[in-house]
Amino acid sequence: MNIGDVAERTGLPAKTIRYYEEIGLIRPQRSANGYRHFTEVHAHKLAFLGRARGLGFSIEDCRVLLALYEDRSRASADVKRIAGAHLAGIEEKMAELAAMRDTLSDLVAACAGDDRPDCPILRDLAEEDAPQDSG
Repeated sequence: MNIGDVAERTGLPAKTIRYYEEIGLIRPQRSANGYRHFTEVHAHKLAFLGRARGLGFSIEDCRVLLALYEDRSRASADVKRIAGAHLAGIEEKMAELAAMRDTLSDLVAACAGDDRPDCPILRDLAEEDAPQDSG
């Protein structure tokens, strides 16, 4: 299978596939003329990587997960630890985003949005010990 075929099968752009090769996540065979040749195993690994990246796992997490997937003597606890840490990070980001949303929602609601210069949004943004621009 060439890079176009494997890209179509996995839904990954050829550029991403080349990047994964460059960083050693996959190692397709090369023909005498330098063309990459992908096997079913490569396509499966690339699909695995695409799903993992789609869930937001980092490249390094993907590297470890792929190694664990290939290791039949792996402990599922190792996989769960990585996924659990990633889930905790997602939950932390969601809490941060919710707090940002709540703050911004309050500020937008407090702003009259009329022709007057008074603006609680700008006042709040300038509140953090920022030097005031006098002109």
